[in-house]
Amino acid sequence: MTMKDYAETIGFLGQWGRFQQIVFFSLVATIMPNGFGAFTLVFLTDTPSHHCLVSGINLTEDWRKNAIPKRCVDGKRELSRCSRYRLDVVRNLSAQGYIPGMDVNLTDLEEEGCVDGWSYSKDIYESTIVSEFDLVCSNQWKQPLTSTVFFVGVLLGSFFSGQLSDRYGRKPVLFAALALQTVFTFAQVFSGSWIMFLIILFINGLGQMSNFVAALVLGSEVLTGKVRVLYSSLGTCLGFAIGYMILPLLAYFLRDWKSLSLALSLPCVAYIPFWWLMPESPRWLLSQGRVEEAEAIIRTAAKWNKVQAPRIIFEDCGVSKLSLTHYWINPRCRTQFTMIVGYYSLSFNTAQLHENPYISCFISAVVEIPAYISSWLALLYLPRRLSVILTLVFGAVPLYLIQLVPDDLSNLSLVLEMLGKYSITTGSSLMFAYTAELYPTVLRNTATGISNTVSRIGSCIAPLLLSLGMYYKYLPHIILGTLAVVAAFAALFLPESFKKPLPETIEQMHRRER
Repeated sequence: MTMKDYAETIGFLGQWGRFQQIVFFSLVATIMPNGFGAFTLVFLTDTPSHHCLVSGINLTEDWRKNAIPKRCVDGKRELSRCSRYRLDVVRNLSAQGYIPGMDVNLTDLEEEGCVDGWSYSKDIYESTIVSEFDLVCSNQWKQPLTSTVFFVGVLLGSFFSGQLSDRYGRKPVLFAALALQTVFTFAQVFSGSWIMFLIILFINGLGQMSNFVAALVLGSEVLTGKVRVLYSSLGTCLGFAIGYMILPLLAYFLRDWKSLSLALSLPCVAYIPFWWLMPESPRWLLSQGRVEEAEAIIRTAAKWNKVQAPRIIFEDCGVSKLSLTHYWINPRCRTQFTMIVGYYSLSFNTAQLHENPYISCFISAVVEIPAYISSWLALLYLPRRLSVILTLVFGAVPLYLIQLVPDDLSNLSLVLEMLGKYSITTGSSLMFAYTAELYPTVLRNTATGISNTVSRIGSCIAPLLLSLGMYYKYLPHIILGTLAVVAAFAALFLPESFKKPLPETIEQMHRRER
């Protein structure tokens, strides 16, 4: 047997026996924690309403209510977040019986910073790391830096996990990433300072998405035919979406950040028994020349599926080694990088749908479900390049049209925003499956990991693009729409993989490109 006949060689197993079902649903379950992932930061790093603390002194009720200056923010009068009237002056005026606003002009009083700390509103959250470590006013820069450090961890984890997976196997990296997420999400609870929290969060980020990439590739290599397509598109993405939808539900009932972190870490312990259920990728074992181990897995699968395996399953399996250089020098691969940056820059343009963060997060997750179903159907019936180009163009059109909508038709703007969100999510789901199909087994996890790394860079760039709205309201939409058009053009140069077997060697990948 040659490597290119792998799918035909194991055809006697069937596509949807007990073995495939266990692999399918186990891998989907391991992807669910990624739905928590970066979205947890929405609740952990949110800034509650706050003002300077005024306590422990004798003040009349009038002066206690007026000890904080009022500012005009977006046309509304709000308490100042970072200053108060000098407390010794206020105490003196209160003791003398002066009435604020009548006997004393408040605008003439001298102000000072929040030297005694802050009072945080508990209307939405009991606590966040912002209220825990006072990441406000002069320390406000620490709040966005917290998210950035996490994404740097995700970026590095995505990059190195792909290479480690191609070297040491899909299964060890999958469970190592799950262990990182579990241990360090739990460890966050015991952070005594912001610096300590930052270090733990960075290590946590190394595991985030790394197991998604490993699980995606493992399932793509173990499963075959339409089941592989179903898993690579609908299965993996629905696993992610389920985790995403569970997050706001947990956050709604657990409104302090420590309880939420604890709740998100404990379910991952349930994945320990999966180690004995999950096989290593036979394709990867064959690429490493470990034929006996690959055959042992297939024979076990035959027993689970109650079919008879042939006496000799794999023959003439050559070992193919490939360095990372091959990935970089391939011009089609560089085109792939450009496309994924466009996808993730667009995906971060999802608008806040509701002033309540729990509802907003839940709606944002639910709207992705029809997109994943569309992606699955496209992978089943449409060529890959055509599907990618259509989703990009369909995502660009509503982004261009938003600027033409009158201000009094806000619902129409929302519909266009959601059409863009739907198309973006469909394209992102397509790309995960498409990427796994483009590269040979010996490089598949590295290539997928690097592509995911670039997507993390795109996710960091996206907020900067969206901040351009302060100069011209619709500038982010125009830039993101243009990125989608450019990426659609780049997609023309990608090889087609529709209804073709996964490449096992670099030679097969080159032949497909030609």
